[in-house]
Amino acid sequence: MRLNSNVANKTYKLTGFPSHFHEFGDLVEIKKQLITVISLCKERGLVHSVKCDMYNLLPLSSCQKAYFLYMYSRYLSGEKKKDDETVDSLGPLEKGQVRNEALRELRVELSKKHSAGELEGFTLYLYGVVLRKLDLLKEAVEVFVEATHALPLHWGAWLELCNLITNIDMLKSLSLPDCWIRDFFMAHMYTELQMIKEALQKYQSLIESGFSKSTYIISQIAVAYHNIRDIDQALALFNELREQDPFRIENMDTFSNLLYVRSMKPELSYLAHNLVEIDKYRVETCCVIGNYYSLRSQHEKAALYFQRALKLNPRCLGAWTLMGHEYMEMKNTSAAIQAYRHAIEVNKRDYRAWYGLGQTYEILKMPFYCLYYYRKAHQLRPNDSRMLVALGESYEKLSQHVEAKKCYWRAYSVGDVERMALLKLAKLHEQLNESDDAAQCYIIYIQDIFSCGEQLEHAEVSTALRYLGQYYFKNKLYDEASLCAQRCCDYNDAREEGKALLRQISQVRDHMEASSTDLFGPLSSNNTPVRRVSPLDLSSFSP
Repeated sequence: MRLNSNVANKTYKLTGFPSHFHEFGDLVEIKKQLITVISLCKERGLVHSVKCDMYNLLPLSSCQKAYFLYMYSRYLSGEKKKDDETVDSLGPLEKGQVRNEALRELRVELSKKHSAGELEGFTLYLYGVVLRKLDLLKEAVEVFVEATHALPLHWGAWLELCNLITNIDMLKSLSLPDCWIRDFFMAHMYTELQMIKEALQKYQSLIESGFSKSTYIISQIAVAYHNIRDIDQALALFNELREQDPFRIENMDTFSNLLYVRSMKPELSYLAHNLVEIDKYRVETCCVIGNYYSLRSQHEKAALYFQRALKLNPRCLGAWTLMGHEYMEMKNTSAAIQAYRHAIEVNKRDYRAWYGLGQTYEILKMPFYCLYYYRKAHQLRPNDSRMLVALGESYEKLSQHVEAKKCYWRAYSVGDVERMALLKLAKLHEQLNESDDAAQCYIIYIQDIFSCGEQLEHAEVSTALRYLGQYYFKNKLYDEASLCAQRCCDYNDAREEGKALLRQISQVRDHMEASSTDLFGPLSSNNTPVRRVSPLDLSSFSP
C-alpha cells in the first residue's frame, strides 16, 4: 500500500555518520532508532515514510497497529474510488472537484478516539491527513503537531505540517517537540518561507554537527540556491549530488528546471534518458521529460508528461505549476488557470502559481485580478524584482501611477534581474510629462547597462538615447545632445533620428555663432542653459 498524496518525493538519505554526535547525542543510538521505526512504517504500508530515514522508537501494541491498518485501508479505498471516478472521464485537472466519500466517516470515528486519547503517532498522522483533506486546516495543524510529539521521527507528519504553515509568525507560535529532527524541519521551513539566509545557516550547522555527507542536505542547499535564482551555485551542487549518488531521482525535477532556464538542451536530454533507465514511473522522471519537451517547444507532449506525473501523485506541486506554464504557451488560459489553482490548493506558498495566475489574467486583460494575484506573489517573494515589475504594470494599467512608480523603483533597488524596471519607470515619467525624472531614469539605465557590458535589445538602449538626445536639446545642453545623437547612429532603429538631431544641433550652433558676432552685446536669458539633471557621460562606455 502507498500513501501517494502525502509524503512522496522526500527521500532522505542521512549517510556517513561519525561515531560521536556532539549536538544530537550518540549517533549509534540514533541509527538503531531509525532502523526500528523503518520497520514500523513498512508494517503500516507507509513506504514513502520508510525512505525518510528519520524516526523515533515508540512501543506500539499489535492492536494499535491493526487499528491503523484498518483505518488507513479505508482511506486508501476512498482515494482509489475517487481517482477511478475522475481519471478517465474528467482528467487530472478536475481531480480536486471529486471528494473521497470515506473522509467524513473516518473523521467522525477518529475524532471520538482522539477525544478519548486513544490515538498513537501513526493514527494521529492519518487523522491529520483526513482533516486536511476536508479543508479543516486549523484542526489539522493541531493534530499534526500532536503527531510530531507522539512520534517525533515520523517525517511524514512534519512534511504535512510544513505544507500548512503560511508564515514565520505561525511557525513561531507552534509548540514543537524538542528533538534533533526539529532542526531539519526548521531548515526545511526556512527554505519554504523563502528565508534562504536562515535556511543555509541551519543546514551549515547540521553539516558541522555530523551530517557532512548527507545527500539530503546537499540537495536542500541546492534547492535553496535555486529559490534565490543563484543558478550557477545550484547547478554546481546538483552536479556534485549526481556524482555522489548517480541513481538519485529525488529533486531531479528541480535540477531540470535549472537546465531549462539555462537552455542546456543536451544536459537535459541526458538527464531525462538517465532517469527513464532508472525508473520511468516516478513523478520526477515525468517532470524532467516534460521540461525536455517544453524546451523543444513541444508543449502538447510536455503537458502530457506533466499529466502523467499528476496521475502518479495528484499533490505534486511542481507538475501542476509546470502544466499551467505549458497551457499558457498553448494559449489555453482556462486550463492554465485550473492548473495554477490546483497548485495553490497543494501549497498556498507557491509564488510561481500566484504569479502564473497574474500572467494569465493579464492575457485576459483583467487588471484587477492581475493586481490581486501579483500582490500574493509579491508577499511570498518581497525581494523578487519580477513580482514588483508585474505589480507596477498592473498599477499602471489601473492608472495608479504613484503606486506603479514605487514598485518600479523598488524593483530596481532590490536588484532588477531582467533590467526592465528603470526603463518602465522612465517611460511612465515620460508619459506623465515628468521630463526631468524620466531623463534621470534613462541616464541611470544606460549607465547600468553599459557598465555591465551587457548586450541587450537595441530598442531598449536606443529608446533611452533618443529621449535623452531630445531632452538635452530642449534644455540647450548641445554637447550632451550631440553625444546621445552620435550614439543613436549605432542602432538601426534610431540612426535616422540621430542624424536628424545632429543636423538640428549643427544648425543651432551655426545660428548661435552668427548671433555672437557682437561680443559686447547683452546676453539673452533665453539662451542660458539650465542643467536640470546630471549630464550623461558615455565617453568610457560603448554599446
